[in-house]
Amino acid sequence: MKIETKKLTLSAVMIALSAVLSLVKVYELPLGGSITLLSMLPVAVIAICYGTKWGLFCSTLYAFVQIALDAGKLMGYGMTAGTWAGCLMFDYIIAFGALGLAGLFRKKDTIGMCAGITLALVIRFISHFISGSIVFSVFCPEGWNVFFYSFCYNGSYMLPELIITIIGAVLLFRIPQVRKLIEEKQ
Repeated sequence: MKIETKKLTLSAVMIALSAVLSLVKVYELPLGGSITLLSMLPVAVIAICYGTKWGLFCSTLYAFVQIALDAGKLMGYGMTAGTWAGCLMFDYIIAFGALGLAGLFRKKDTIGMCAGITLALVIRFISHFISGSIVFSVFCPEGWNVFFYSFCYNGSYMLPELIITIIGAVLLFRIPQVRKLIEEKQ
């Protein structure tokens, strides 16, 4: 498989930008999960520019970058090997890997691009919800329904993250140079 240098370079820069932006936290919850400054957008742009297949590859790489960034924090939760594996799968590999789906509707103008980003972040939320309901159920307050708790906990940061990312995407896609870059890659 031949990969163009420009495609590889842009993808690496966007993954790195997402990683840096993920460190700029507007709000962080005690058991993980945070509202960041547009950290999902650069990886979504890769999928929009180069398609879903390449987007899924790059977003999965980004998932491993997130694992590396959060490894120390994850070790502090005192999880068993099974819960650790579940956490890695649902909170990282599937959750961040889903960002590559942002390219599904990329040829449908700004509305399609935003629909793809929305789909990707909803799947990310579902993955975190599953993890919260199973892996992190031990942290559910007594008397609460574990599914309701996971829904509220993960929704409290994923909904604002979705809104911020969509607003950022709409503003970004209005810039003529960005539109030209995206249209040129499609």
